[in-house]
Amino acid sequence: MSSKSEKHLQIMGTQINYYFICHTKLWFFSHHIKMEQESDLVSMGKQLHQGTYQKEKRDYTIDNLISIDFIKKGDMLEVHEVKKSKKMEKAHEYQLLYYLYYLNVVKGVENVVGMINYPKMRKKITLKWDGTREGEVRELTGKVAALVDGDMPKPVKSPTCRKCAYYELCWV
Repeated sequence: MSSKSEKHLQIMGTQINYYFICHTKLWFFSHHIKMEQESDLVSMGKQLHQGTYQKEKRDYTIDNLISIDFIKKGDMLEVHEVKKSKKMEKAHEYQLLYYLYYLNVVKGVENVVGMINYPKMRKKITLKWDGTREGEVRELTGKVAALVDGDMPKPVKSPTCRKCAYYELCWV
């Protein structure tokens, strides 16, 4: 296996999520500059996660790359992610799509479906892995790897910056 094809196997689900939120945040996180533990919003998200779906066995980590909030077994394996709002829906969808890719393509787990749960809104989005988006996911992992391997991207001001755990590193 070449180092280029191995690169996608070292990408974390959080990195996929951050790619769609902010490239600078992704770069900081990927270089072990982790500010989330200081964030009130991250703390609120953790409280929501802990306070919902209490009957489910939670927090599965696979290969230190993907962290699944909870899993349900039935006809299909259901992989669930719990999110507090749909504001970053695209980031959530691609993170879950990456999880489905990783489980199916890398680990060989078949019959897997993903669910994004928004408990505050009482909504759920379902994603099924059928392989049609494998090329898209591989391309995305390549983009994430290239961004992480490069120089720190210049911050780009957006409405989400003020609530970001990395705000002070970018703008103060």
